[in-house]
Amino acid sequence: MITSRSFVLRTQEPKGNKVFTTFHALFLLLFCLGVLLLAPSMEAQDSPSTQDVTAPAGSGVSSAETEGIDESSSRIDALFAPQTLGLNIHSTSALPGEMEMMAASGVRWIRTDLDWASTEQSKGIYDFSAYDRLMATLNPYGIRALLILDYANPLYDNGLSPYDDVGRKAFAEWARAAVCHFAGRGILWEMYNEPDLTWTPKPNAEDYAKLALTVGQALHAAASNEIYVGPALSYLMKFSFLETSLKAGLLQYWTAVSVHPYRQTPPETVESDYTTLHALIAKYAPPGKQIPIICSEWGYSTVWSGFDEVKQAKFLAREWMTNLINGIPFTIWYDWRNDPANPKDPEEANFGIVLRPYHRGRMPVFNPKPAYFAATTVNSFLVGYNFVKRIEVGSKNDFVLLFKKDGSTAERRFRLAAWTEDADHPVVIPVERGTYSDLSYLGKSLPPLTADSRGLTITLVDAPQYLAPE
Repeated sequence: MITSRSFVLRTQEPKGNKVFTTFHALFLLLFCLGVLLLAPSMEAQDSPSTQDVTAPAGSGVSSAETEGIDESSSRIDALFAPQTLGLNIHSTSALPGEMEMMAASGVRWIRTDLDWASTEQSKGIYDFSAYDRLMATLNPYGIRALLILDYANPLYDNGLSPYDDVGRKAFAEWARAAVCHFAGRGILWEMYNEPDLTWTPKPNAEDYAKLALTVGQALHAAASNEIYVGPALSYLMKFSFLETSLKAGLLQYWTAVSVHPYRQTPPETVESDYTTLHALIAKYAPPGKQIPIICSEWGYSTVWSGFDEVKQAKFLAREWMTNLINGIPFTIWYDWRNDPANPKDPEEANFGIVLRPYHRGRMPVFNPKPAYFAATTVNSFLVGYNFVKRIEVGSKNDFVLLFKKDGSTAERRFRLAAWTEDADHPVVIPVERGTYSDLSYLGKSLPPLTADSRGLTITLVDAPQYLAPE
């Protein structure tokens, strides 16, 4: 489904089995059972140990600073709600117990292919029944979908990516039929997947732009309220490829620009790419139209050099929150489940937050990696909270993020997430006196911290800690 990432290094063997132990197995069984029982209430109320309080005034977290987000940002957030981390999946048919386990992590978005060739096997005859079943599976858990309109069809253009008027028209008619079939279901429709890598016989920015424009015009005429995004730019970050589409007028039709900013460096290094992208979008955006960037795919493989399952888990949470800092309202993590082992492409098999083997009749049905618990923790801790700002505490490599509670009430409710790119060291966060609960990135309760007249002293580490006033 998703293109192979052959660009990455293959210099390290998987470390997953060194992390997962019998103790972890027992723990995860009890943990996941508890999460499954409590999941429906997690979005409705906070746990007693991290209850909401009135935000302090006159400090780093003041009433003025938590007053809310501007109207345009709120509109964008609403388009991509709920604000949770999403996951790539590779199937339209969930295994028994799979969706329960995924939903228990707090995930409320999935991304997968809507494959042209498999849904139009005779010209003009469309079969979306597999995706009807997928949507029926997602609905009970409140999970929304991003469906990728992608790839080629052997019925047209010799099985290559559409390059002539006939092929483009056929693709656009198929896309229109799909969007109309699922209209009103809250689906995001993404125009192709990494065309700067996967376009056949070779990447062609002009041909992609012509196809995307043809599809955009068809969707606007048939279902103008649906959310259409693109181009799912690959890790190569070929801004010239994207600019061809922007010059062609795609921002008249795209609600957002989607990118896949893979890297083997810390997530925070993405800032310069986003700065370039924001400027490029501003250059071509129609007057008065605010067009955000969304991250529709990004993950870290545990077999990359210098990586293991623990580092993957730390980077998962940092990736999502780094995106929020940079104004990215939507993040899909690649991947949900490890792919089948492939000696020729080992990194592709190790992006998941759960291991590959399926355990029928057991809950959880997959053995989770630490990244599963990292996703569960950040999703549950921040459910119902919006990112407000980054609080400066000294170094540019220190990150303290302020989140506020949804809704407009007299009370200012807030939470904090904090980590560093540097070695462990103490900092003082400017908050008012009081006791603050401290939660590790894997959901372990740490000793509470007490803020004095100077603020809250905390030792920052390379994994997020989650803080809430008691």
